[in-house]
Amino acid sequence: MKKKISIHDIAKELNLSATTISFVLNGKADEKKISEQVQRKVADYIKQVGYQPNMIAKSLRTGKTNIIGMLVEDISDPFFSSISRGIETIAYHHKYKIFFASTENDTEKTKALIKVFRERQVDGYIMAPPSGIEDDIKALIDDNVPVILFDRYLPALNTSTVIIDNFSGAYQAVKHLLENGFSNIAFITLKSDQTQMHSRLQGYLTAMEESGHEAIVQKLPCKLSHSLGAEMVKEFVMQHNNIDAILFATNYLAINGLKAIQDLGLIIPDNIAVIGFDDNTHFNLFSPSITAVAQPIEEIAEEVVQQLINALSDERESKKRRTVTLPVKLIIRNSSSAKMKKNIVEPALSTMKKS
Repeated sequence: MKKKISIHDIAKELNLSATTISFVLNGKADEKKISEQVQRKVADYIKQVGYQPNMIAKSLRTGKTNIIGMLVEDISDPFFSSISRGIETIAYHHKYKIFFASTENDTEKTKALIKVFRERQVDGYIMAPPSGIEDDIKALIDDNVPVILFDRYLPALNTSTVIIDNFSGAYQAVKHLLENGFSNIAFITLKSDQTQMHSRLQGYLTAMEESGHEAIVQKLPCKLSHSLGAEMVKEFVMQHNNIDAILFATNYLAINGLKAIQDLGLIIPDNIAVIGFDDNTHFNLFSPSITAVAQPIEEIAEEVVQQLINALSDERESKKRRTVTLPVKLIIRNSSSAKMKKNIVEPALSTMKKS
């Protein structure tokens, strides 16, 4: 096996001191008044031999790894994958790399991942946290490790957080449906104590209360396959055959719901209108296209990275705690259009019972 080249090997070959080589490799050559000729000589040689620095040794010298640990609920989810891609791109311009991991909203898995990231000495954390990890995050903050939360927050902790106006998003969606003549509006959400889910529910309930119409809420378990999720939505619609619109609290719930509505033979929006929370890149391609509450993906990514970079570069900034709430946008498409509605849930129910 070929021996790995060290700084001392380079110094010996170029007849320079190891300290000089270190200054050049660490970008401190100009600060230490090392000539351009020497800098070029070192740069040409390390390119020629393919030298790769020992990152662990470098992190011990500088106290930084230039790596950020990012924990999200599910990296394959369209919302989290879009956010993660944006954060990765922006962080790269600041010379940081991102280590990603999915928590699956599992508290013990999240604790284990935080431990792994700590062992890798990442410089900071970006998290969409599950509940139950308050002590772990507090331990990071107490050790002056920057932590930025997004999508949701933990009420018991004073942290820097980037969230969106979940209440307003759900409220706007219901108001839009009411204005288009829908009144028996259901809300399908998750059995979750996460803050963003609570705010969306409150936005829905407030709008329904103001309208004088009865709230119809269904909470589904968090960990469901798409097929089981669709089946549970189908059963709910069959049991509430008077509903004429549904607001789904997440985009994957909306996908499950669209499958259920299709299986029931209902026509969107003539028989039942649909709005999803979180826009999906495919929602515009559905027939009819799907109205959605869109989160400002780029703005979230920019704000998260900027807060973390500020905390990493300035000790005073790292001690500040800021909560930024970004606005959402209701993207109106055909699935919530005001049309003459003919309820066929009851015939569908009869057909299902006969089969």
